Amino acid sequence: MMLPRTGIGVDVHAYAPVDAPAPLWLAGLHWEGERGLAGHSDGDPVAHAAADALFSAAGVGDLGTHFGTDRPEFKGAHGVVLLAEAARIVRAAGFEIGNIAVQFVGNRPKFSPRRAEAEAALSEAAGAPVSVSATTSDALGFTGRGEGIAAIATALVIQRPAADAVG
Repeated sequence: MMLPRTGIGVDVHAYAPVDAPAPLWLAGLHWEGERGLAGHSDGDPVAHAAADALFSAAGVGDLGTHFGTDRPEFKGAHGVVLLAEAARIVRAAGFEIGNIAVQFVGNRPKFSPRRAEAEAALSEAAGAPVSVSATTSDALGFTGRGEGIAAIATALVIQRPAADAVG
């Protein structure tokens, strides 16, 4: 019997400097009119944490291993592209994805009106159910001061028998 494996992913991005604005990409969605985050790719901490949780669960490295700053082809890449590639890597390593759960911590944007849209975009990218919740940090820490957004994710994967691995 193959037991499920769990992984944890964390990602944090500071807001882009006011003199070098960026669009906000969060949970696979563009948030018009919101201050964006700085990052090598699109700075989407929700998608990045989800990808990192998958890598952790499968034991195949982390976000930096696969999409680090030494990989110029991922400069500016959207988080859903990275999540889809992470899911492909995990499946190629012989795992099926059960689900991914992500919580982001930030004062804005107001997430609940777009939750279903975000979960659909991330679930499509991962090829598995992704749930997203949001919270604030009650004005504590860098997220509470409005300096950036953090995300924490868990993923559940199940290893396939060796004969079923996908290449």
